[in-house]
Amino acid sequence: MTDMTVPPSPSVQILRRLAATRELSLLVLIALIVVTMTIVSPYFLSLANFRAVAIGMAPTAIIVIGMALLLASGGFDLSVGAVLALASTVAAMLIAAGVPIPIAVAAAIGLGGLIGLTNGALVTLIGINPLVATLGTMSIARGIALVMTEGFSISSLPREFGLAGSSSWLGLPVLLWITLLLVVLFDLAFRHTRFFRQVYFIGANERAAHLSGIPVIRVRIVLYVLSGMLAALAGVLLASRLVSGTPTAGNALELQVLAAAVIGGASLRGGEGTILGAFLGVVFVALINNAMTMLAVSVYWQMIVTGLILVAAVALDMLMRRGRSFH
Repeated sequence: MTDMTVPPSPSVQILRRLAATRELSLLVLIALIVVTMTIVSPYFLSLANFRAVAIGMAPTAIIVIGMALLLASGGFDLSVGAVLALASTVAAMLIAAGVPIPIAVAAAIGLGGLIGLTNGALVTLIGINPLVATLGTMSIARGIALVMTEGFSISSLPREFGLAGSSSWLGLPVLLWITLLLVVLFDLAFRHTRFFRQVYFIGANERAAHLSGIPVIRVRIVLYVLSGMLAALAGVLLASRLVSGTPTAGNALELQVLAAAVIGGASLRGGEGTILGAFLGVVFVALINNAMTMLAVSVYWQMIVTGLILVAAVALDMLMRRGRSFH
């Protein structure tokens, strides 16, 4: 008896692959939020609101790149919010002391890389759990920023420093262009370069990756350094937008970043996720927060909703993994 089953056409196969991707699901959810809020509020789709959302989510979107890479490798970094604050403070202090802006910016980003290197060494060389290691460096970095400034912001910075944070190009904020450029570059690198493809193998099975010749320790340290540098860059750009260094910036930012990355398809168990998906997760969370703000929902409820979204995303990831293991 011959099998009369007709294989699906290439177009149907492509549609099925798209339907199975987290990116498409997020795009549909984002579209639903936009349509619903456009009906509810006439101000939601305004250019002013779009600029506010884009500028507000830029630091989170930059940081989530590093978090997505770490999650894919089986790690994570809870110090990103504190690194953002410390880099913002250090850049502002150096500029206020008369250091040229490029040198101050490079020093702040370099400091972020040094903190990332410390995290990587603690996790890979000493073997400390990423939760404990990055929680410790988070407390240290935040404490240093507060000690240096006694909790006060550093303002009265030169106007030139604020150009990146306030300028526009082709009608869009420069902050958004920088963010999109980084997302595109890292997404392409993650999908097509040998180094970043190794990250998936490490996250899926670290022992097998090591036996196959992948330098697991080196790759993981590089990822932590990247995470620190991206968090520091986000801090410098935030300082440019505010034209001040703020040691209290980024409180609970690591929660939003983790939520966005997991919503975008990353897994706390490693081996999954894309930069594009993580970016769409940031857009989704930003639109949810913006919608609640426009509906006059208390900021405290917004924190609750962010936590619920994170728990729901992790629960969904676990259920999907459990379902795949049964097939």
